[in-house]
Amino acid sequence: MEAQMDIQTYLEQGKQALAQGSPREAAIAYAHSAQLESDNPMIHLGLAEANLGLGSYGVVQMACRRVQELQPAGGQESGLAQALLDLLDRRFERALQGVDAVISEDPGIAYAHALRSHLLRITGQTYDANLARARAARLSYGGRFEHCFPNVEPLTPPEPAKQLAQPTVLPTNTANGASRESIPTWSRPNGMQRRMIRARFMMSQMPGLVTNIIVALSIIAFLAFYLGVLKINITNPLWYLGLIFIAVSPFQLIINLFSLFFVGRAVEGLFGKWRYIVIYLASGLIGLLVDQYFLGGLGSGMTYAVFGIFGALGGFYFINRKSLGGFGQGAFQQWLLFAGLNIVLNIAFAQGQLTHVYGLIASIVGGLIIAVLLAPRQRRNLF
Repeated sequence: MEAQMDIQTYLEQGKQALAQGSPREAAIAYAHSAQLESDNPMIHLGLAEANLGLGSYGVVQMACRRVQELQPAGGQESGLAQALLDLLDRRFERALQGVDAVISEDPGIAYAHALRSHLLRITGQTYDANLARARAARLSYGGRFEHCFPNVEPLTPPEPAKQLAQPTVLPTNTANGASRESIPTWSRPNGMQRRMIRARFMMSQMPGLVTNIIVALSIIAFLAFYLGVLKINITNPLWYLGLIFIAVSPFQLIINLFSLFFVGRAVEGLFGKWRYIVIYLASGLIGLLVDQYFLGGLGSGMTYAVFGIFGALGGFYFINRKSLGGFGQGAFQQWLLFAGLNIVLNIAFAQGQLTHVYGLIASIVGGLIIAVLLAPRQRRNLF
């Protein structure tokens, strides 16, 4: 347990050193962690990233190949390792595609965004490079990742008259006979594309946006229901969605909002906004349907949705229990504490209708299962 904590500490030190532009300190931290655990792909990837900034490209290649050996089926670390190898081979477009694939699976890796910014700047996409750099700085709490990447002159797009006759091709490495792929001509995004880029960038700056919207809708729905402005019509199937945002008592509303503020934000950050919305709505519907089956009526859909969020968080810890190491055990215990507290409080205020517990159990199990199904690909290695 202590060794796992030491490894996590060294890994965090290495990440922080890279973000602050100190690859030498990062290399030292990763080297210490490698002495404790030599078969961890995260450690070898960190060594590759640090030595890339130091200019030790031979070490980078060996470390990246070691990562791929440890992850033969592919994964997050293997994808970044291949991107670094492509960068050294001057296959910038291929490296950019690899980094984009990693970011699409886990958008919370600051180094991946910094590497993407570097590759975009090489290929002449300055606008997108600045967005990626800002995202990396936000995720690393102000890190600039200076001195972490080799100095490469930006590629100059070919002139229009020569573009059709002969594409731009990087020089061929005659030593190993491997030909380099051509670099497609980059064109600036049109007005609508630039608007979408700005919209995605603004969304990324508000990690709790969906949770804040759910909180606001729940407060408005409760006040409307409590004041008699909102009348529930269970004959309309759309009301099942509306009930997901309604609490039956002020105390229950406060407990659910408290849970959303702390746990909902975490789940939104771990799974992303769209997965978070699906988990919230689906868990609430599962609880309502089970409640109707056992009671013949409908309870607080908001409580069921919140329990589904708890289940999703537990599913995340279950999927990542190996990679989280010592931190995973503490996080899982915290999850059990929050979930148990909510179950006890809801049973205490159930007013004798303990059959609501079936809906709570169904929603938390449903949220866990949905989280496992919706988790990014590299998080589905359960065993």
